[in-house]
Amino acid sequence: MKLRIYEIADTKEIMKLFYDTIHEVNIHDYTQEQVDAWAPANMDIEVWIKSLRSKFTYVVEEDKIIGFGELEANGHIDRFYCHKDFQRKGVGKKILEQIELKAHSLGVEKLFTEASITAKPFFENQGFIVIKKQEVERRGQKLINFVMEKHFKNY
Repeated sequence: MKLRIYEIADTKEIMKLFYDTIHEVNIHDYTQEQVDAWAPANMDIEVWIKSLRSKFTYVVEEDKIIGFGELEANGHIDRFYCHKDFQRKGVGKKILEQIELKAHSLGVEKLFTEASITAKPFFENQGFIVIKKQEVERRGQKLINFVMEKHFKNY
């Protein structure tokens, strides 16, 4: 399992991982209409490239990309997904450790995210606390997620 920084050539594979994870893992906690709105079939690669390049994006690979996560300079963890066949195998933990190291180097003392129902237990196990439950809208569908934070001292 190798962790590295995102490269533009990764984009299509990351988009597929995002789509597949939501449609095959998150479907257990959300309806078909909700996952279709969250991860539509017709995503724009240029929009993804711009977004992935604008953040500190890390990928984990093992012959293929099996996870990715994004950190913004203010401590926000945006997209954070692990391949459906690599759930609960340390991929997310590896990405989060790198995100925490990067946050430390940036002087960030708090990480925060909007975790899905599916991802909430992972983030809780990594020391995040729920600040609030919220409902967000994606393409006309309402989805529940959780604003979560983790404070840490800059060593």
